[in-house]
Amino acid sequence: MTPRRLGPRPIGPMRPPDWLVRAAGEISGVSVALIKSGVWRSARPTQLVAIERALRQWGQSMAALGAIAAIRFPDQPAVIDELGTVSYRELDRRCSRQAAALRAQYGIVAGSKVAVLCRNHRGFLEATLAASRLGADVLFVNTEFAPPQLELVLERHHPDLLIHDEEFAEAAGDLPAVIAWHDTEGANAAPSRTTLDDLAVSEAPEAPAPERPGHITILTSGTTGAPKAAPRAPTAWGLAGLTASTLNRIGLRAGEPMVICPPLFHGLGLLNSMLALFLGSPLVLARRYDAAAVLASVDKNRAGAIVAVPVMLQRMLDVGPAAIAEPDLRSLRAVISGASALGPALAERFIAQFGPVLCDAYGSSEIGIATIATSADLIAAPGTVGRPCLGSSVRILDDHDQPARTGVTGRIFAGGGLVFGGYSDGSSKTVVDGRMSTGDLGHLDTAGRLFVDGREDDMIVSGGENVYPVEVEDCLMSHPAVVEAVVVGVPDEEFGQRLVAYVVPAGEVTEDELVQHVRANLARYKAPRKIVLVDDLPRNATGKILRSKLTDRWRP
Repeated sequence: MTPRRLGPRPIGPMRPPDWLVRAAGEISGVSVALIKSGVWRSARPTQLVAIERALRQWGQSMAALGAIAAIRFPDQPAVIDELGTVSYRELDRRCSRQAAALRAQYGIVAGSKVAVLCRNHRGFLEATLAASRLGADVLFVNTEFAPPQLELVLERHHPDLLIHDEEFAEAAGDLPAVIAWHDTEGANAAPSRTTLDDLAVSEAPEAPAPERPGHITILTSGTTGAPKAAPRAPTAWGLAGLTASTLNRIGLRAGEPMVICPPLFHGLGLLNSMLALFLGSPLVLARRYDAAAVLASVDKNRAGAIVAVPVMLQRMLDVGPAAIAEPDLRSLRAVISGASALGPALAERFIAQFGPVLCDAYGSSEIGIATIATSADLIAAPGTVGRPCLGSSVRILDDHDQPARTGVTGRIFAGGGLVFGGYSDGSSKTVVDGRMSTGDLGHLDTAGRLFVDGREDDMIVSGGENVYPVEVEDCLMSHPAVVEAVVVGVPDEEFGQRLVAYVVPAGEVTEDELVQHVRANLARYKAPRKIVLVDDLPRNATGKILRSKLTDRWRP
């Protein structure tokens, strides 16, 4: 009889959990990316002293980002817009003078509230950076709001000063105001109104360091109701994690121009403008979007990145292969999409035309950017929004706040240094274990990639079956004769709700063809009962489709 061995059993090599392996790979990749990107440039001792002073003076704020960029990249172009080019040194000097004048002439100090109502141009940055130098809280106002909405937002938030483009002069009312951009000159210009240019030559004494750093407030998109104000004070770790993941996965380089197309008042545009300041990259801006002009701008400025929302990507494709081939786009390393859903069909067409430069960033005004999908992710797993950024985490929870199994749809919760602390009215979103609800439903695959299956409040229950509109929309957009599609639920006496699809066609196609296409690829109950062909879809300023307007217009 073989004697029984006593003592502990031998233990084989332990496999670390997948999340740890992925995190280690990300951190390793980040180190390489920081070196390749040029972020780790050696700084002179005098620069290091100046950077330390800026951090002590303005803390973790936009003001510090702008000041440090001027120290590190003084002669590098900071903004390229319709007025020309301004360097980081000149931008910093102007903002310093503007801050002094805002304090002396308008009494703006730490805790004051400055509303910014500007399109994409240097004035938006100057207004934000100058107010931030004083510790003022900055409220970004949507330039697409109708006059009654503008009036409501300004009345609700009571800013001490409004900095606006001349086209929005009526919105100012009796508020103290400064003009950031002139549309008219001479006799037709707004009378007796101070401009940012006036403030930039002020001889007022320099403003002292603020008592506290200012906050920035972004208005939510308001697709499901009135926009709410989401104050933010991003942590250094949150910004560092986003920057590191962006450099690692996208391959951006310090100093390369970045063409930012979405409004700077929106989270996608704002966060990428902050990333550009950190990298010393020129921001290439235009007040209105034109797809052909964007491609020409990449050629002219040798831009390394474009930031755009999905509908803008579609407009780039719409200019046609011949027009796309005309500008030299070889400098383009990345096209960063975000703010609304990037359909798999659109991603596939874009990558086929422009190459593997496309990536998708998932987030919101409340959580910042939580995940990034590279072109490799979009090709390997169509429909994914990628993996969490360094320093961020994503969980899928069921109705009992327990983790859902891999592949099972649940509520998406995200955590990290970019998550906001609550709305300005005191309300917030659901938080579980330090992670905030995004309001979306989704699932994770075995590789840890996130998929968004739809909004919690968009789910359609038809005949007792749950239908996620995104799945049906993606199926419709995979048809070669469809450019865009959105699916909504409308009341139905027999089924509770029925599916209606609004489709923007790319060519000749019939309703029956599209219904059969869905039935051939999805369960029969997911096929729309009605398809409406339309010329375009209602959207907000950042390209999100306003589903409520479609359900409101529905007539049986």
